[in-house]
Amino acid sequence: MTDRRLFLFEIGTEELPPRALRSLANAFRAGMEEGLQGLSLEHGEITVFATPRRLAVSIADLEASQADRPIERRGPPVNVAIGEDGAPGRAALKFAESCGVAFDQLGRLATPKGEYLAYSGVEQGKPAEEILPGVLQAALDGLPIPRRMRWGDEDFEFVRPVHWLVALLDDRVVPMELFGVAADRLTRGHRFHSPGTLLLDHASGYVDALEEQGFVIPALASRRDTVRGQVLKLAGDVGGQPVYDDELLDEVTALVEWPVPVAGEFDARFLELPREVLVSTLQAHQRYFPVEDESGSLLPRFIAVTNLESRDPEEVRRGNERVVRPRLSDAGFFWDSDRRRTLESRIGDLADVVFQKKLGSLADKSRRVEQLAARIAENLGVDSRHAARAAALAKCDLLTAMVGEFPDLQGVMGRYYALGDGEPGEVADAIREQYLPRFAGDRLPLTDAGKVVSLAEKLDTLTGIFAIGQRPSGTRDPFGLRRAALGALRILIEGQLELDMQALLSCAASLQPGEFDVDAVAGEVYEYMMDRLRTYYQDGVGDTKAPVDVFEAVYARSPVSVLDFHRRLCAVLEFTALPAAASLAAANKRVANILRQAGLEESLQPDPDLMAEKEEQALNAALQALRADVEPLLQQRDYRAAMERLASLREPVDAFFDEVMVMAEDPAQKANRLALLSQMRELFLHTADLSRLQG
Repeated sequence: MTDRRLFLFEIGTEELPPRALRSLANAFRAGMEEGLQGLSLEHGEITVFATPRRLAVSIADLEASQADRPIERRGPPVNVAIGEDGAPGRAALKFAESCGVAFDQLGRLATPKGEYLAYSGVEQGKPAEEILPGVLQAALDGLPIPRRMRWGDEDFEFVRPVHWLVALLDDRVVPMELFGVAADRLTRGHRFHSPGTLLLDHASGYVDALEEQGFVIPALASRRDTVRGQVLKLAGDVGGQPVYDDELLDEVTALVEWPVPVAGEFDARFLELPREVLVSTLQAHQRYFPVEDESGSLLPRFIAVTNLESRDPEEVRRGNERVVRPRLSDAGFFWDSDRRRTLESRIGDLADVVFQKKLGSLADKSRRVEQLAARIAENLGVDSRHAARAAALAKCDLLTAMVGEFPDLQGVMGRYYALGDGEPGEVADAIREQYLPRFAGDRLPLTDAGKVVSLAEKLDTLTGIFAIGQRPSGTRDPFGLRRAALGALRILIEGQLELDMQALLSCAASLQPGEFDVDAVAGEVYEYMMDRLRTYYQDGVGDTKAPVDVFEAVYARSPVSVLDFHRRLCAVLEFTALPAAASLAAANKRVANILRQAGLEESLQPDPDLMAEKEEQALNAALQALRADVEPLLQQRDYRAAMERLASLREPVDAFFDEVMVMAEDPAQKANRLALLSQMRELFLHTADLSRLQG
């Protein structure tokens, strides 16, 4: 049986960035798995640990050494490597040297192309101790760290300065040095509760030593569950439930090694502030958990999770309350001072804020979005006045003190201030919804004006940035164009908006400043959005997931609207699940090739009198009968029903190709059969080009 060991590695650092801790841990695990696999070192489960001051990995059942590997190498041809006198030439000697053997230890390999020198041997597997340092270094170097730090007088770079290393293979230290630090068996516990070192006798004792002696819960998931349970219990004890999302829970978990919850209070008068202001103050600024009652109303309480088990919990509570009080007071001041001016009074000030140097100020952008929003609303048949008014006021809250302090509240505060100014509710809601969706999976605007303004805002940004030649490249996307494109597509598809996409982009591009080819920019943005649409279906962003060939089948028909594209794609997806799909897709491919080779580019009307074979007569009759059923469905854009009806052509199409010679010797018959096939293909092409479907 192969000798297996438990390997433990820990790298101790100064405090790691909390928002990146989970991604660092996941990347570390993936890097170790990839490195061990590449070096053929078998292992069991890989477990990662991550706290504010450490990344660690435990690898179960790790092979003590690589298995020996047979080596087979082919050298130069014998007639080239060996002279007529049988003496080895330079090529033979070089090959032997590269194999690490003498010439007389080489063999020969007979092949159809002649005889070659050959070497057969065994490469001895290396011990794990020799392999692991390189695997660890590569995994650590591959971590997703945007900006690496240097420390001291050394040239080492890592996410934070490194202070200690642990490397154990069962009970033995693996000799290695990374980032100028030599590995040993000494880990460190909590910075305050256990400031000294902890001796690890065996790799298996890591978790117990830290939890029982070091006041550290090393496993990220376990610590997260602990934090969540503590917060839920303490919030229940004070009569409510915590307000949080996964992002807050992850960040708090990444900030503590030994979580201790504390319940605090604030003055009830602050409950007069908008809910979002209170939540943002407590969550974003303080990493606290607000508390709400069963009805969803906030209570004047919060839960803080500290990294310290204090001997005086009451002082810790009072300290957290002292910290949050001025934050809420500032928010109250911003709320009162901002409402002394209307949003409309700030429109002129937008001219002093640059959106993009070549595209003008926020005032310029607002005017463009206002015009585009009015155009979109008119095309949709909704009230353009609300959309245009919301677009005109949309960016004004960026100039308020509240949004200056809480940027995540842009749009949110605009809604509150608009309602306070007496603006219609739909205008206020559209101001809030202009940024939706903000990320993948985020909710969409619900109001008509909100959909229109959000769409107009995104299309203005896309066409403007493309017009000045700043298309995203690689991972660089400073204006968030990928997000804007996907957001616009989601609004069109999931919001059920029927709009001519290319005409809309041309309109948006025509409003941009500067001299450029409007149609070229609109076309470039259209192609960019289609690339994002392909990703939308491949990744299943919405409710529909589709392979690339289905997307390409619909894309080949260039539907006018994205919503129409979606309906066609869904119809083709359902069609591909039918028993007749594979046969008809193959038939469409065959027909497309035949018509292309024949040079027939337009659909012709076949003559029934020239149809000599019963199979072509049957196909023609089926086509004529179907046309009467299918064309009204296509006009209604009921592509699903149309494709379902077309599936009934399988038998007459199969029979036609089995029994009828399309390229007949008689020119008239040949032309007539080509015309018949062109009619069939035209009927299918109304929805998609099925010839692009994979078999």
